[in-house]
Amino acid sequence: MEQIIKLEIDEWKVSPELRLMVTGQRYYTGDHDILQRRRLVIGENGALVEDTNLANRKLVHTLYRKLVDQKVGYLLSKPLTVQTENQAYADQWRVVMDKGFHRLLKNLGKEAINKGRAWIQVFYDESGKLSFKRIPAEEVIPLWRDAERTQLDGVIRMYDVETYEGTVKKIVTKVEYWDTSGVKRYVMPNNATALVPDDEGDGSHFTVTDSTGKETPYNWERVPFICFRYNDEELPLIKFVQSLVDDYDLQTSDHSNNLADLPNGIYIIKNYDGTDLGEFRRNLSVYRAVKVTEDGGLDTLSLDINTDALKAHLEALRKDLYECGRGVDTQSDKFGNSPSGIALRFLYSDLDMDANILETEFQASLEQLRWFVDNHLANTGAGDFATESIDFLFNRDILINETEAITNAKNSTGVISDETIISNHPWVTDPEEEQKRLEKQRTADLEEMQAYSGMGDVNGNGNTAGGVDA
Repeated sequence: MEQIIKLEIDEWKVSPELRLMVTGQRYYTGDHDILQRRRLVIGENGALVEDTNLANRKLVHTLYRKLVDQKVGYLLSKPLTVQTENQAYADQWRVVMDKGFHRLLKNLGKEAINKGRAWIQVFYDESGKLSFKRIPAEEVIPLWRDAERTQLDGVIRMYDVETYEGTVKKIVTKVEYWDTSGVKRYVMPNNATALVPDDEGDGSHFTVTDSTGKETPYNWERVPFICFRYNDEELPLIKFVQSLVDDYDLQTSDHSNNLADLPNGIYIIKNYDGTDLGEFRRNLSVYRAVKVTEDGGLDTLSLDINTDALKAHLEALRKDLYECGRGVDTQSDKFGNSPSGIALRFLYSDLDMDANILETEFQASLEQLRWFVDNHLANTGAGDFATESIDFLFNRDILINETEAITNAKNSTGVISDETIISNHPWVTDPEEEQKRLEKQRTADLEEMQAYSGMGDVNGNGNTAGGVDA
């Protein structure tokens, strides 16, 4: 087993999949390839050498980060809504899906887009609460049981920890192998050909302590790791847009370099009274003059920059970037004329399509998460809800024409239910709470109307004071 784990780790370290994960995270944090660029010129013997005298602008455009944040904000910025007919089950899920879980889900979406997939580990914290934590995707090597990659045989996790030997800080690589029989822990020394068993932990998924202090080890019937995918192929967004981002950075950086180098221009010298070009440049910069012989002279050759061609190329690059990245370019002139709801849906169509794919994958992952929650509830005596039906609703944050949406909601009264109208009203964030407020308001209005209609009735039979009792 140790040999197989070591082989899997060695293969993972050089895999294109891991390289894409690192690249996606690097570009999200603004560490683009343009930052490693050097200005090279032809030197002696035709070899390329770096010229540090030339301007070397390295302009980073975080359009990729904007695409990622746009997708996450669109689909995962609002908390999930849980729908089930069993109110007790719904209450249990509200406890699970607290604000911390919402933040976890948002970070899972960001990581899945950057790296193709994201992972959470199911565990119990020190207080015995069922908890979930995000594990960096580059640390997890999945061992799938099926070709569809839906069931895990095991998981290899590899991560670095900082330790001290005396006063010397060292990095130690830890390796864990998780399956349904428990967890095995190892240490991987530098340049080692084999793993060294680590005595940390008891080898179980979790332990339960009874009232007498006795600890009993337990294992889940499934591997306690859940994969959240960006798409079925587990390909990150950077795979599709990196070349466009690189060209955008390169073209703008070159343009900035040309502007910086343009004042220096190209000098045409005739019969210069000297032989050192360095001395010529010094005299020109210090004295604003150069010495030439009788028939000598100095001319300059200026280079015109085709700004219009650059602008057209950058506009095309930006359009392709949002097209291939399935995003919405908020600088588009189409947003400046208060577009209707239909026009906005058309502008958001690519983003909506990508969000549909991401939502489908996350729905399947939440269904796997449900298995752990249901077993936890059953084991702790909260109830057996395994046969209950439940839906997880993603509340998207789409830009809409509010006036049009409110008018449509008003015109739908009597055609569809009030619950549906309230759920789709742009000012409502919690439909269930809004329904309660509406019922409370209607009750108060009815009581006020009844009190008003009975004013002045001293006889209790509908006759007002001063009237004639026939």
